[in-house]
Amino acid sequence: MSERPIGIFDSGIGGLTVCRAVRDLLPSENIVYFGDTARFPYGTRSQDTIIRYSREITEYLTSRNVKMIVIACNTASAAALETLRTECSVPVIGVIEAGARAACARSQNGPIGVIGTRATVNSGSYVKAIRRIRPDSAVIQQQATLFVSLAEEGLTQTEIARLAAREYLEGMYGSGVRTLILGCTHFPLLKKSIKTVYPDIDLVDTGEEIAHEVSSILQERQIFRNSDEPGTVELYASDLTESMQLLKEKFFGINTARLTKLVI
Repeated sequence: MSERPIGIFDSGIGGLTVCRAVRDLLPSENIVYFGDTARFPYGTRSQDTIIRYSREITEYLTSRNVKMIVIACNTASAAALETLRTECSVPVIGVIEAGARAACARSQNGPIGVIGTRATVNSGSYVKAIRRIRPDSAVIQQQATLFVSLAEEGLTQTEIARLAAREYLEGMYGSGVRTLILGCTHFPLLKKSIKTVYPDIDLVDTGEEIAHEVSSILQERQIFRNSDEPGTVELYASDLTESMQLLKEKFFGINTARLTKLVI
């Protein structure tokens, strides 16, 4: 069981931030990653469609004999997590619960902010997750769909990104938000631009938080890979976009992990 890989999937390139976070924290683990770039974005899809896509990807990962599945996509976590948990024999975790726990632990006072895709915001999943932990918490949500396009186009540290950050966050900041959940795996790519505009906001990177969740589950179930040798990383995408190739090279180098097209 311990040699089996961890399966990670996302709707596009953003999940590579989660893949990299898991790799950094657990370098000996084998990882199989799938980015559904051909059907991106999920944030504009219906819940039924997101569940169908998530099932199809999960079936592929299960066929690869993974020991757990990480839904790196916030939109898919909101729509499909509970369904996949009832259908899979291995642990399935999503980024929303990890992000909510971290925000509640780090927030001192004032409301907790959440930015995400329209689908994630409309689902209210972060609000529900936060209030399960801290029932009296005030939560302010804001869709920030343009951030996704900026990340996909590699425009993460530009004046356009900083203007978008001000547009999306000005009202939240004025309402007292100082702890902000980056509720889409694309959004950590814009951390520098957000911090330039609002340096005192504590940004909760769900990729980093989910990596710690993965580690805890592996330890608890005693299925971690105990080896001094680095694990393998297999990267697949349903369409080999230029932005995904560039982000893959940024995070994993040119020769460390090969990016392969896979239609499922």
